[in-house]
Amino acid sequence: MDNSKVGAVMAVPRHVAIIMDGNNRWARKRLLPGVAGHKAGVDAVRAVIEVCADSGVEVLTLFAFSSENWQRPADEVGALMELFLSALRREARKLDENAISLRIIGDRSRFHPELQAAMREAEAATAGASGEKRFILQIAANYGGQWDIAQAAQRLAREVQGGHLQPEDITPRLLQGCLVTGDLPLPDLCIRTGGEHRVSNFLLWQMAYSELYFSDLLWPDFKHDAMRAALADFAKRQRRFGKTSEQVEAEARA
Repeated sequence: MDNSKVGAVMAVPRHVAIIMDGNNRWARKRLLPGVAGHKAGVDAVRAVIEVCADSGVEVLTLFAFSSENWQRPADEVGALMELFLSALRREARKLDENAISLRIIGDRSRFHPELQAAMREAEAATAGASGEKRFILQIAANYGGQWDIAQAAQRLAREVQGGHLQPEDITPRLLQGCLVTGDLPLPDLCIRTGGEHRVSNFLLWQMAYSELYFSDLLWPDFKHDAMRAALADFAKRQRRFGKTSEQVEAEARA
């Protein structure tokens, strides 16, 4: 038996995070408006969900709209909000039928009340029964890693102010639990498409030990085979978390 192949099959990330980059460039190459690239990117989202769910991934987090994206042209932002609203209304039932729970992370206060209501309705519609094991799809919208850390710090500061905590009680583990992803496993793998090599304020705390994978493919072209290739690359990596290779190998044999 080929042990390397067995290891590759078993080494599945519990949590995959993806920075979906390249929609606008995809559209420009085809002389189309930017929103056409975002619409085409929906097919890539479906493909990635399918591969992750079939492969045993438990959580998929997609960076859909950053806190910095408000600086884009107003017509593009408006089109993105309409696309987001229609997708929430259209896809919620399909997600629930496929045992997928939707979560939306980020500061919702800047979104239109109608969109905020649609977010709540989609999350409720896909929550599933209590205790049911479901694939979790997280959409990061108006999200920034610095905002996430700041809101966690504010929560802990209020606990200290209220006399429920002492400053010295605050540990990295406690702060981590106050992040918007605090009840989920940390991302094992972060993928960025579009040829850029940066994390762009995405899950900054959570990705301290994530494996990074960069693809030159523009997001609408990142489909089933590309996602499988990323998972295969992850399976070949040795995650040491500060230990030596010899220590990790000895623990694997034990």
